[in-house]
Amino acid sequence: SMACHDKKTYKSEKAPAAIGPYSIAAGGGPFVFTAGQLPVDPATGEFVPGGIEEQTHQVLINLRTVLEASSSCMNQVVKTTVFLRDMNDFPALNKVYGEYFTEQPPARTTVAVAGLPKNALVEIEAIALLCKDANC
Repeated sequence: SMACHDKKTYKSEKAPAAIGPYSIAAGGGPFVFTAGQLPVDPATGEFVPGGIEEQTHQVLINLRTVLEASSSCMNQVVKTTVFLRDMNDFPALNKVYGEYFTEQPPARTTVAVAGLPKNALVEIEAIALLCKDANC
């Protein structure tokens, strides 16, 4: 039988807590996979006020926090999946998203969905390479 890579799960005091039976991130081999991040302000536990731009900023800040807690970083993201409540929000999402992924942006899939937890406007998950500090 083939040997398995060790599976690892991650936690962070700085990121919004998982709201269910899941980890904020899990990895195996050279990769870490994040849970979908919502626009929760970790300080309040509530969604940030505002529309799609404010929510996208908070989602990406949370994603960065989760990646840093998982021995990775935004530079090491190879794939994101973006879930939007309304595809009309795509231009505003794209503008904010581009501020967080400036060089060698990851592959991305963006889909419009019927609904997201707590009626969020956006949720983003990522797959990243585990990295040594030099790459971040």
